[in-house]
Amino acid sequence: MAMNSVNTNIGAQVALQSLNRTNDALATTQKRVSTGFRVSDAKDDGAAFAVAQSVRSDIAGLTSANEQMGSVQGILDTTLAGLNKISETMTSIRGVLVKLADGTLSTSQRDQYTAQYESLRTQVTDFIADATYNGRSLLHTISASGGGDIATTRNEQATTYTLTAIAAATTLIVTAAPANATDAASALNGDFTTKMKAVNTALNTFGANSNYLQSQISYNKEKLDALESGLGSLIDADLAKESARLQALQIRQQLGTQALGIANQSPQQLLSLFKG
Repeated sequence: MAMNSVNTNIGAQVALQSLNRTNDALATTQKRVSTGFRVSDAKDDGAAFAVAQSVRSDIAGLTSANEQMGSVQGILDTTLAGLNKISETMTSIRGVLVKLADGTLSTSQRDQYTAQYESLRTQVTDFIADATYNGRSLLHTISASGGGDIATTRNEQATTYTLTAIAAATTLIVTAAPANATDAASALNGDFTTKMKAVNTALNTFGANSNYLQSQISYNKEKLDALESGLGSLIDADLAKESARLQALQIRQQLGTQALGIANQSPQQLLSLFKG
């Protein structure tokens, strides 16, 4: 191909191709600098973007699971607070029962202790009724009034962990005050022992549930950190590197523009051949 031509300017074509490549690279680098991502959409790297979207989905799922477990943790904390107060009250009830089992009490004394017993029994009933969080309770099993088992999601796969509710009104509340010393002694070694054991079992069960959820929430947070770290390694841009590359490309762009201008002037030199 002839080099001295006004129809074909090889130098300008080469300079233009080089400038276009520089402009494309500059646009890519500017995008990375402005977004902070090496891969911000599928056009940058389809495979990496697909993986990133999957990881983002896992992160969203884990975040939601922790939010749900946090709410359930509130229910458990309320339940345990109520059970702790019930346990303390049961200790007082036992003391009153021991006194009521004393056959030497006068009628007036027995009436006083009976009233104290019933007051403590009412407190237990109230603690059970008040152990609610956002309308939910684990101390009764009637779903229509906010009771019943609670199944909460614990991970991004929506795997559930179930908290089993108890019918506290029938399993934790002692019977009415005994009529005499013999009944008091019988209640102390029978009904009271059964109900106290049920209180301790509930404390152990819901305490274990609380520890499980706390551990799961902590694990999910650590997993979230790991996922976010891996996601960053996959798609985040090295801004220090990109900044240096941006400056280099801007210089190349300037030089490319100048080179193209010089190449475009080459055909002008052919005019000198026709001057007399």
